[in-house]
Amino acid sequence: MKLIRYAKGGNSCIGVVEGDDIRPLGNSDLTELMAAAPQPAGNLDSLADASVLPPLIPGKILAIGRNYAEHARELNNEVPTEPLVFAVMPSAVIGDGDVIEWEADLTAQVDWEGELAVIIGVTARRVSQADALDYVFGYTIANDVSARDLQTRDKQWVRAKGLDTFCPLGPIVATRDEIPDPQNLRIVTTVDGVVKQDGSTADMIFNVRHLIAYLSRAFTLNPGDMILTGTPAGVGKAMNPPEFLGAGSLVSVEIEGIGKLTNRCRVL
Repeated sequence: MKLIRYAKGGNSCIGVVEGDDIRPLGNSDLTELMAAAPQPAGNLDSLADASVLPPLIPGKILAIGRNYAEHARELNNEVPTEPLVFAVMPSAVIGDGDVIEWEADLTAQVDWEGELAVIIGVTARRVSQADALDYVFGYTIANDVSARDLQTRDKQWVRAKGLDTFCPLGPIVATRDEIPDPQNLRIVTTVDGVVKQDGSTADMIFNVRHLIAYLSRAFTLNPGDMILTGTPAGVGKAMNPPEFLGAGSLVSVEIEGIGKLTNRCRVL
């Protein structure tokens, strides 16, 4: 299934995307749907008229840095020999069409990072790589927006990656059966219509199976938790001269089999 969370009658609703329509289900959020078999509820809604919401607010967002060798090299970093893990604040989450915003006196180097996001559907603790995909509910698109000046100045990445609005997600969640091989997906990021990143999940250093197994040794992964799997080469900081998002920038991340996530930028 391809699922979408949207506003209906003042409430949130989960629905199945069927062409140009949405078939609403009797669930108000994605984690609730994971715990019970979805049931159709009500008449079809128009996808074009839907007010799209973030697909979920994850309990935990665990992100992986430098998981594509060319991205590590473009920033003059060593290629990691084990996953580089950091956390993103759930309060950073926004949805498709929402605005990425930041204060001009807080950061002036806001960068894009298109990524595949993995949504956990079953409690996972110390799982094997062989079984790891059995714990996946589905996949969505993320933009791991990054304040590069804060990242450099703070040394660690909590503020740089976790500012409010810095984790756009969506618009669609493709359930696991829709994505038989998460290591064979093209990722394209554009800014104002210009392609900046054009990569493939095949180039991950640590694949989805590896990441789930690795993380589950340290943390219990609960239904509704999310893993951001890293970004391919083509970020703004690595360009000559560097390029960053600004007021009015329109950034889109597209992953085949899932869809396109688009957000406008605003500087406060």
